[in-house]
Amino acid sequence: MAAEPVIRLRDVTKHYGEGGSRTQVLRGVSLDIEPGEFVSLVGQSGSGKSTLLNIIGGLDLPDDGDVEVLGHDYNKASEREKAKLRNGPIGFVFQAFNLLDHLTCLGNVTLASQFSSNATKVEERGKEALRRVGLADFAQRRPSELSGGQKQRVAIARALFGSPKLLLCDEPTGNLDSETGREVIEFFTELNEKEHVTLLIVTHERRVSSVAKRVIAMKDGHIVETADEDHPALKAGPA
Repeated sequence: MAAEPVIRLRDVTKHYGEGGSRTQVLRGVSLDIEPGEFVSLVGQSGSGKSTLLNIIGGLDLPDDGDVEVLGHDYNKASEREKAKLRNGPIGFVFQAFNLLDHLTCLGNVTLASQFSSNATKVEERGKEALRRVGLADFAQRRPSELSGGQKQRVAIARALFGSPKLLLCDEPTGNLDSETGREVIEFFTELNEKEHVTLLIVTHERRVSSVAKRVIAMKDGHIVETADEDHPALKAGPA
């Protein structure tokens, strides 16, 4: 029996504002992403790709349509259930690192489990997540002591802390120089190929989309096609 899609969207719509300021962002989006895929989502600014990513992650609600992620029907799931998904099988990496300066790297990585009754296990898992991104010796450093690339690696370690099956990334190399960005992309590729984590990455950068196994282009709230490397959407600006 074939595996169920990790992500299944049917006729998803979304708008912001009302009356004359109403803007339709998603217009009947349907999409399946299978387990173990590495998908890049591209399109011009305002095409709806970041909104779509936030809906998949349960950070935003659609106006209409069906959203199923990792077997969970979002139309039936409570906010508590979606929060549990975000703290476990779904990981997030954003362009803004979103690290708390008053916490150590380890504290940032383990923040979602700070009230766990098993502090020793939490610390061990946090250190392992830092080891996986090459920052084993940085557990007690503060974000202010890190380079941009190191901060993004801490953010990735935080996403990996819950052992995610699905990693959602929004412009994860947007604040990085070319060499650091290349290292992060290599890590994502290794994570996908060796650990079979499903990746969905919103990007406007060819260096990211070129290593994805599937590129999906969006325009004006629609998925227009699966794009090849020369698709104009790969030259578009960020969302």
